[in-house]
Formats: sequence, structure tokens, C-alpha cells
Amino acid sequence: MSKADNIFIDNMRDILSNGVWDTNLEVRPKWSDGTPAHTVKKFGIVNRYDLSKEFPILTIRRTYFKWCIDEILWIWQKKSNNIKDLKAKIWDQWADEKGSIGKAYGYQLGVKHKYKEGEFDQVDRVLYDLKHNPASRRILTNIYNFADLHEMNLYPCAYSMTFNVSGDRLNGILNQRSNDMLTANNWNVVQYAILLIMFAQVSGLKAGELVHVIADAHIYDRHIPIVEEIIKMPCLPAPKLVVDPDIKNFYDFTVDSFKLEDYKFNDKKYDIPVAE
Repeated sequence: MSKADNIFIDNMRDILSNGVWDTNLEVRPKWSDGTPAHTVKKFGIVNRYDLSKEFPILTIRRTYFKWCIDEILWIWQKKSNNIKDLKAKIWDQWADEKGSIGKAYGYQLGVKHKYKEGEFDQVDRVLYDLKHNPASRRILTNIYNFADLHEMNLYPCAYSMTFNVSGDRLNGILNQRSNDMLTANNWNVVQYAILLIMFAQVSGLKAGELVHVIADAHIYDRHIPIVEEIIKMPCLPAPKLVVDPDIKNFYDFTVDSFKLEDYKFNDKKYDIPVAE
């Protein structure tokens, strides 16, 4: 069975059994009817996924693989902050009339900075160091730019990636300040697993371990019945990820460069409300 399923189920059970509610506090998120969207949470969850063993996608609930890749390419490859460059509609509610989400996500990755080796944006600096300075302990990105927060339509949730080369393996740590566990947890895991796999391939390395650190791992009150149903679903074997082996340049990857073989999943569709 999929290890990603086991990790997800353990997380959810832990939050439901041992989590802390914020019902005694004023909260920013609201449901579409104006009701405060309260959560139960655990602080400081750390999950580890060995990408050399299996691809970490849920089977107890379908994760839309192609949409995950489209968004991660939108942020890290296109370095875009405009929803017109994104196929999915997941960012529409945070975009202005021009389609911009402000100085957030891809915008921050595309800003160039000066180094002794020249000017790089954050993505190109990572790619440069993986090839030229693999022993470096400084290979990381950070899009939580305090100077620009007031111009971001949504503060970054997944805000930092740290890369580390150990032998011939590329490992990574994804730091996330906040994670809506039902809506976005496996979505983020799939995305950053794909990102690590892309960076490894173009750097002549093998994808190793993805460590996901979540400061505030929460379940919304209206999500609980859905969560309780999903975690009772039978776990199925993880699918096999196939990546186009001919791609050697990060900017040549497309959504169609990846496919899943034998992806079987619980195909029930859930009407999951999203708090704003």
C-alpha cells in the first residue's frame, strides 16, 4: 500500500484526536456564508518521503496529478504571478482584475540577486549550485519576503525549499507555515516531490528524500466528516512515476513530461468547501 496514504491517515488521526481547537479565538478565514472557519490543529508536523522507493501520491483520495504539475511549473519555471498563465482555477479568488496575485510566489522566485558569480534569480541560483557547488549547505529558496507582504494577495504557505546533495542523491526540505490538510496537503507533497525529481534529473543526481515540515497542520471544522470518511478508505499500491529521461534542462519540462502508471484511487468526488 502507498506510504503516502499511511502518513496522511496518521496525521489526520493525530490532529482529530490530539489537536487544539481555535474556537475561542477570532480567526481570519471565513466560509462563503460569512461564518468563521475554525480549525483543529497540530503544531510542528514533520513527514518524510523517500522518493527512491515510491511516488508519494494518495490512493484513498484522488490527487489531480497534472494540475499539481501545472501549478508547480507556473511558480518555479514560469515564475509567474498571473493566473492567465495557469490552467487550473485554484488561484482565481485571489487574483485582481488583471489576473495578478501581487508580488507573491513566482514573482519572488523570479527576482534577480547579485552574487560574485553573477546575477541569478532564486531558481537559477539553485540550478547553478547543484551543478557547480553540490557540497554547499546554502542551496535554498525563500519567498516569504517581508518587504513585499503588503503587495501579496495571499501570503506564501509553502515558503521555503532547502536542497542538500548527499552522495548522488538530492534531498530537500519543504517548509510550510500553514497547511489545510484535506485540501492541500498531498497536493503540496506531490508538487515538491516533482520539483525535487526535476532538479535531480537536470543536475545528474537521483531524487532522494523529501522532508515536509508543517508549522500549523489543520483541519477545518466543515471538513471533518469528509476526513473521517476518507481515512477509512482502503489503501492501494502506489503508482509508478515515469519521467521523460531525455530532458536535461529544467525549462524544457512540461506537464506531459510526466505520467503515472497504474494509478488506482478512491474515485468518489467530494464537495470540499474552501475557506477564504
